[in-house]
Amino acid sequence: MTTETPEAVSTPTPEHLAEEFESLFGYRPIGSFRAPGRVNFIGEHTDYNAGFVLPIAIDRAVYVAIGRRPDNGAAGQGGDVPGLRGEDAGNTGTVQPPRRGESIRIVSDHRDDTGQRMFGQFAAAELVPGSLPGWLSHPAGVVDEIAKTTGTVVGGVDLYIESTVPVGAGLSSSHALEVAVLIALDEVYGLGLDDREKVLLTQRAENDFVGAPTGIVDQAASIMTEAGHALFLDCRDLSARQIPFDLDAEGLRLLVIDSKVSHSHSESGYGARRRTCEESAAIFGVDSLRELADDVDLSDLTEEQRKRVRHVIAENARVRATVELLEDNERSTGDDHDARISAIGDLLVASHESLQHDYEVSCVELDVAVAAAMGAGALGARMIGGGFGGSAIALIHADQVVQVGDAVTAAFAEHGYGEPDIFAVSAGRGAARFD
Repeated sequence: MTTETPEAVSTPTPEHLAEEFESLFGYRPIGSFRAPGRVNFIGEHTDYNAGFVLPIAIDRAVYVAIGRRPDNGAAGQGGDVPGLRGEDAGNTGTVQPPRRGESIRIVSDHRDDTGQRMFGQFAAAELVPGSLPGWLSHPAGVVDEIAKTTGTVVGGVDLYIESTVPVGAGLSSSHALEVAVLIALDEVYGLGLDDREKVLLTQRAENDFVGAPTGIVDQAASIMTEAGHALFLDCRDLSARQIPFDLDAEGLRLLVIDSKVSHSHSESGYGARRRTCEESAAIFGVDSLRELADDVDLSDLTEEQRKRVRHVIAENARVRATVELLEDNERSTGDDHDARISAIGDLLVASHESLQHDYEVSCVELDVAVAAAMGAGALGARMIGGGFGGSAIALIHADQVVQVGDAVTAAFAEHGYGEPDIFAVSAGRGAARFD
């Protein structure tokens, strides 16, 4: 097993993206944009309960190069196209020609089963939920929501996509794709969207077009987080605060452990827990579990309801405690500094235990991953995401990447599980133009 470090990941350059774009479409792009994946450091299943979360943007991202064709068919968008030389006008590149002037063509560097780059095209006027399969539904959802929200009909554009965010590892590669496409279109079309509008637009694209009932954590982390910080996000009103958390400066890494397991009841289990939380809030006569005091009397609830509510209340408290430790950590030194980092690790473990026993969304593979990481010297570890499979994270010193990774791999082999994918990430900056 090879555990990847952040330094081992090959990041595309703007010139590389421009060259690839030109070879595919036959003209130079207007520019390139990037949107990072995310790790939710702590605060699980609190977002749809209007609670607190603390994600970081990671140093792996989706990259989009974008251009507008001279045959642009979008209403009101004709005229000269920045980045397009006159001699390029007759060159259609190597990809399939646009079916019509307003068509949007997208090429991904990901390969299909035959080894070919993934490709698709569509027109904004054709879009209805469910009309496009798989990965194309995410950029299409953004285009559709831009039309509904701003009245701008996107058309006559080409996009080339590369990504260093692993697909299926719980790092929000699909949300990063949506955000990268949105910030590219926002600049090219002069939409003038602020960060809050971008977060909500991509959430609607995911909910209404893609059909995934997700919250706003992933988009907010990708759009709003500053480099060297975690995002303390209040999911009730989208208010946010940047919390200093410079993993590189601290000599720390987050090790992502992708179990490569997805149990069949993951979607139904998520929905059931969300309904239980809503029913419990109704019993107390509040809009969400966020409104409940930490010491609320839960005796009138069923055992299942008590467990779910107990997790949400305690997890919100753990997020607040982590934020306090990180803010105080900036002013601490020596043993006090180390003690605060250790306390943060303890909160991660407590979060996992709560997800395992009260929210009951962990699985044996994730429990083994957390136990093995802690046994190998991790400062803290927990499962991340919706549960029933997926990934765990471990907070480690930078020189422990191989040590902890090897221990987890050995533990999986000992239990007869498939080999996990393990890689280290650090905190990155939020979505932006990539020059």
